[in-house]
Amino acid sequence: MKQSRLVAGVDEAGRGPLAGPVYAAAVILDPAVRIEGLADSKKLTAAKREASFDMIQRHAVAWAIASATVEEIDEINILQASLLAMRRAVERLALRPSAILVDGLHCPQVSMPARAIVRGDASEAAISAASILAKVARDRQMRALHQKYPVYGFDLHKGYGTAMHLAALARHGVSPVHRRSYAPIKKLFKNK
Repeated sequence: MKQSRLVAGVDEAGRGPLAGPVYAAAVILDPAVRIEGLADSKKLTAAKREASFDMIQRHAVAWAIASATVEEIDEINILQASLLAMRRAVERLALRPSAILVDGLHCPQVSMPARAIVRGDASEAAISAASILAKVARDRQMRALHQKYPVYGFDLHKGYGTAMHLAALARHGVSPVHRRSYAPIKKLFKNK
């Protein structure tokens, strides 16, 4: 495969949750190797995502995962933090792609041509692969944060604003890994 024709798929995971970092991944697939089960990570079971995660890492030409911290999310907003995580993932690829395809409406600032594709995780295999890597990496991080902050149930809801999570916030307050710029968290601070 000629390096000049390498295209990376890029996606993020974790824009909506109230806690934890946002993750992004970049993946360059080998067109000669078909990886079964590539789909939007949100449509796969956790077990299928984990299996796909391993397959992608074994068979991709190159892949990288990066994140932006809760502090960065609060400082520059979630869209900019997502784009920052995407740029970091692209920059960490072992091979430089000639172009990137990004799921969504916005592209990170990178030195190669970039094209945003709405629902690209459903139509582009490389974006789907990036979606899976980002989601699995973030879910693993949230399980690790659950070990540190078990009262919030991060292992179950991964930081999303579920009734269980909101009840835990009301009961225990805000942890250092909660996004203070998000409305439900801001409201907790306002009420104190």
